[in-house]
Amino acid sequence: MDLSTIEKYDTQKMYKVYDRWPEIARESFESNQEPVDFDGIEHIVFAGMGGSGAIGDIFSSILSKTKIHVNVVKGYLLPTTVDSNTIVVVVSVSGNTAETLAVLDSAYKKKSKIIAFSSGGKMLEYCTKNKIEYRVIPKYHSPRASFTSYLYAILKVLHSALEIKQQDILESIIELESISKKINSSNLTENNPSLNLAEWISGIPMIYYPSGLQSAAIRFKNVLQENAKIHAIAEDVVEACHNGIVSWEKESNVKPILIQGKDDYIKTKERWNIIKEYFYQNKIDYREVISIEGSILSKLINLIYILDYCSIYKAILTEIDPTPVKSINFIKERSIV
Repeated sequence: MDLSTIEKYDTQKMYKVYDRWPEIARESFESNQEPVDFDGIEHIVFAGMGGSGAIGDIFSSILSKTKIHVNVVKGYLLPTTVDSNTIVVVVSVSGNTAETLAVLDSAYKKKSKIIAFSSGGKMLEYCTKNKIEYRVIPKYHSPRASFTSYLYAILKVLHSALEIKQQDILESIIELESISKKINSSNLTENNPSLNLAEWISGIPMIYYPSGLQSAAIRFKNVLQENAKIHAIAEDVVEACHNGIVSWEKESNVKPILIQGKDDYIKTKERWNIIKEYFYQNKIDYREVISIEGSILSKLINLIYILDYCSIYKAILTEIDPTPVKSINFIKERSIV
């Protein structure tokens, strides 16, 4: 792996945006995006698909220990519990995502409190016409590559209303800056954890995760599918102990990747140890990706950066351009907005 090889296959220079993720994150959080003032939030719904949907997963994890009830909608329909006291946050990088536009329309008809985030498109037109609160956030390359731009701009707008500590947000950006030196395109060596994992992956990756890190695992599955164009599976490790583990009794080309937290729940740690013992006894090769210490936001963004870059390296190693998503375009061209 060298820079000329990356340049050869990454024709639209996705890797250059990823090299700038820490810088983009800081610029987005320090931007002049105006915060919202929603008081007494008890129920919040995040709606979005693909890369935009990953934003909702992150917020769900961040807010999991608060009194705020969180739903993440990846589809057309709002929960029946949504009413005029619900905050609905809709995210579409393009502004033209059919499912998210449908949710926006439903939320407006239910007279919910709404804030929308996009780079423009039909969502901006709808919000302008109906006087709905919205923020325009620039797109970098593609929705999935725009992840830090959107996450940190939305954090800027919502962190006070959701009582997310600014200190945790700034800490997460520092962690991005730190890990970037190890994984970006200036360090294509054996000491690059993203590149090492990409070189190991073969067959179908089976991504195991604990509940708190689900958003990182689902994101990894998605970017492996979009960037490297390979099948990938993600399963909760505790749930898998009651069903999925049986699949390993038969030889296959599935390869386990264990995404673990530094401070996972004690019973979850026990399961990790048991599963690793099982893999060892049955000569099943696996890899571990362990989070850093810190806030849940720092853990997740650090993991996502490592794993996203892994998906780009995996694409390059298999001589695949990570940017085109022809199958998604096939679906979108036939979907009615």
